[in-house]
Amino acid sequence: MLSYSFSDNKSIPLYEQLYQKIKNDIMSGELPADSNLPSKRSLAKNLSISVITVENSYNQLLAEGYIYSLPRKGFYVSDILRTSGIQDGSGVSRNPNNKATTLSPTQRQKPQWFVDFTSNANETTSFPFSNWAKLNRKILSEEQELLMTNSPSNGLLELRAAIANYLHGFRGISVNPDNIIIGAGTETIISILIQLLGYDLIYACEDPGYEKVSLIFDANNVRNVRIPVDEQGVIIDELSNKSVDIIHSTPSHHFPTGITMPIKRRYELLNWAMKNDSTEAQSGLHNSKYIIEDDYDSEFRFTGLPIPSLFSIDNNERVIYMNTFTKSLASTIRISYMVLPDHLMDEYRKKLSFYSCPVSTFEQLTLARFISEGYYEKHINRMRTASRKKRDLLLRVIRNSSIATISEISEEQAGLHFILKLNMKMSDDSFIKKCRESGINITAISTHSFMFNYSSIPLNRIEEAVVRINRSIS
Repeated sequence: MLSYSFSDNKSIPLYEQLYQKIKNDIMSGELPADSNLPSKRSLAKNLSISVITVENSYNQLLAEGYIYSLPRKGFYVSDILRTSGIQDGSGVSRNPNNKATTLSPTQRQKPQWFVDFTSNANETTSFPFSNWAKLNRKILSEEQELLMTNSPSNGLLELRAAIANYLHGFRGISVNPDNIIIGAGTETIISILIQLLGYDLIYACEDPGYEKVSLIFDANNVRNVRIPVDEQGVIIDELSNKSVDIIHSTPSHHFPTGITMPIKRRYELLNWAMKNDSTEAQSGLHNSKYIIEDDYDSEFRFTGLPIPSLFSIDNNERVIYMNTFTKSLASTIRISYMVLPDHLMDEYRKKLSFYSCPVSTFEQLTLARFISEGYYEKHINRMRTASRKKRDLLLRVIRNSSIATISEISEEQAGLHFILKLNMKMSDDSFIKKCRESGINITAISTHSFMFNYSSIPLNRIEEAVVRINRSIS
């Protein structure tokens, strides 16, 4: 039987205290998935509280998905890490109508890595569930009319204003909230840009670079090329040689190499965008070149001040700034945004403002409050501290291990990944295979160079992970 003590603080309702305590036990694993909760009456009697109090707590947990109910059987703890439904040991999933559906082996048997250095997800424990849920409840209670109102095409003003204030305070970027467009991930943002700028242009991404961007270009049937990078970033001459019109770039922290584009190369890139390489007399947007500046993990710089963005030094409206909350909150929070220069925002209103915003008003409003009420800044500070601890431990263990003499670590001062180069005779494929056989998932970005993304790695698994990597190369 559950046993809890409650605060005398009258400002926190008893049902909310009970809800929080049960939720904490679920999140910590104290109450395991699919375990049966006490009946409302028996729990009320054991805690000397009313049945209504227990019922309200259970209803809130039920609404947020922490528990589920089965007719005439009671309440059970959900496995919040699963996305395929409530499942018992027999591999049976139950839908809301309580109809049993047997999961296929493919659905049940997902790869389970001891450590996955390829994942861009965050640890479950890092998400601010408590504050997020508190804001959800407050919004549901106080903003019912707004929740039933359609968001503007470019997103809810409250969220755009919160993002604009954040960009000004953290990145030193002054933007008009009306120039911000909210999207559901990188895919929608870039797809909108292609429709806005045109399908008859040549788009480009960095090589190596963020592979998904190239796939998005392909999916939209636009011509696209890969532009090589050197130790300072994208090679400017290659942009002209390949007649590029639009370049997607990650100047503050290149993906995946981690290099930071120096100021000289940044101005060279801006100067390229100002040149008109067209041989035909054209007008409108086709007469201009643009840089899509992807600032995907700017929050995670561990030394020095944040690197100034290209957008902040562009005086000619050639930079389109974009960012996402994937790295800072969770990969499942599908909210991203871009900031358009004035003339492009005018074009957007003329051409594409008929679109509905792909992010729900509820999600937008929750994130807006999360930012504007100071939770986001505190969360980022905690995430940065936790990430630094992971990085420092991982680097220290590698440097004290047997592979230290054959390894070189680069670009570890920012972001949530670094590159490990290994001077080894073993082929990359053989090394990756042996690592995977020992439960370590890694990927190569070039010969003998491997990307180590540590955002999803629990701190207490890092030392054992390095031990297994050492065994794989021996």
